[in-house]
Amino acid sequence: MPPAVKANLGYTPPDGGWGWAVVFGAFISIGFSYAFPKSLTIYFKEIQKYFTVSYSEIAWVSSIMLAAMYAGGKLSSILVNRYGSRPVVIMGGLMVGVSMVAASFGTTIMHLYLLVGVIGGFGLSFNLQPSLTIIGKYFQVKRPMANGLAMAGSPVFLFTLAPLNQFLFDNFGWRGAFMILGAIVMNCCVAGALMRPVKMKTVQKDPDAATNGTTTEKAGATEGIANLEAGGLLSDTEPKQKKGGCADKCLDLSLFKHRGFIIYLIGNVVMFFGFFAPVVFLAPYAKGIGIDNYQAAFLLSIFALVDMFARPGTGLIANTKWIRPRIQYFFSISVAYNGVCHLLCPFLAVHLGYAGLVIYAVFFGLAFGMVCALLFEVLMDLVGAERFSSAVGLVTIIECGPVLLGPPVAGFLVDVFDDYKYMYWACGIMMLSPGIFLFIMNYFNYKRLDQEERQRQSGTTGLGSVTRSIMEERGAGEERTISKDLEMFDEEGQ
Repeated sequence: MPPAVKANLGYTPPDGGWGWAVVFGAFISIGFSYAFPKSLTIYFKEIQKYFTVSYSEIAWVSSIMLAAMYAGGKLSSILVNRYGSRPVVIMGGLMVGVSMVAASFGTTIMHLYLLVGVIGGFGLSFNLQPSLTIIGKYFQVKRPMANGLAMAGSPVFLFTLAPLNQFLFDNFGWRGAFMILGAIVMNCCVAGALMRPVKMKTVQKDPDAATNGTTTEKAGATEGIANLEAGGLLSDTEPKQKKGGCADKCLDLSLFKHRGFIIYLIGNVVMFFGFFAPVVFLAPYAKGIGIDNYQAAFLLSIFALVDMFARPGTGLIANTKWIRPRIQYFFSISVAYNGVCHLLCPFLAVHLGYAGLVIYAVFFGLAFGMVCALLFEVLMDLVGAERFSSAVGLVTIIECGPVLLGPPVAGFLVDVFDDYKYMYWACGIMMLSPGIFLFIMNYFNYKRLDQEERQRQSGTTGLGSVTRSIMEERGAGEERTISKDLEMFDEEGQ
């Protein structure tokens, strides 16, 4: 099985130093990006009564926010490529803060859709994608661990925000709470200030090549590898950079010819239909079966607490020599494990009540943390760090569809059946199916990559033999020419 893709960045990533400060900034930025839409579900029951709307209508608030966060990924990647991560993250923090303060004055549910959903969601996308990108620039060897630590920001912030939101609501109402949250989320600007550009140390390749006696042979081998690349024999984990106009730079459509990227994209599109809805409806589910408000909010804290340790733990496991070359399988199993948790949730709630939901929150937190810690690491493993910014932009803008529709469709199921179990069963199927699909397709993809690698190596070996034969013949020809010149010189001298 091939190793993880090496980053052809043209410099050596520091794998530490100021990179850990960048990870801390990403921890804050990613924490708000993922935890904020989930923590707002604490207010859903009350906002639903205030505006007299249905479950599916109130679910659109978090749904639009998450979808805008994913849809803004491409625009965010363009801005990052143009201006760098620091100013984009600072701008995103300002957008989310202003949108929450403005939403506190909203008079209809449409105001929340526009301010919290659209503007706030785009602000979160400017926090999320630059944070993921800059980690790939600072880390290579320790990248899975760095990603795991940064992604741990989501459960840490959710663990804090869930009870904090309940406290803010009880003391200030949802309008006052939104205004305070707008001020809190401004800390993303501080996180962005930590993300200074990496100091590049250019890697020198073969500095003595010009004086080395084997220069011609090395050049011949290099030319041969270039010819193999032109012939398309290299695996698609070693991408060839294309030169082009703005379309090539902003939209790297060549990724749609990347076999691993397509497999990842198909699995994720199906997965995201059932990914966020179980979290969005966990607290309302508990309140719907008569559980106290604070106990219902505490379920999110339990979920977040387990998730908090699951993400860095998953990053450490994924960085081991046994898992790193097989990280796609690890991700597939994590997705399927989420589906199993959702399928069992209604049985636990019916037979064990609140204790059953606590058990579900623990196992779901572990499963959710595993997927989130691996979600972008496996994409970087497939396409490489140099194409990650474009890849994550394309992925997020395509995934915004299922992210947008998932929670409202789940809310529709609750409205129709007046029961949450059908929604959790549907989400379980939508997670279990792509998990199985990804495992099977990654098996065939790895098998195909092994074949391509063998072809490349055999082609390079054959080319090297031909090159050496030509050099030997050329050397022999030069010796014969020198001998003839010496003989002519001797005859003339005589």
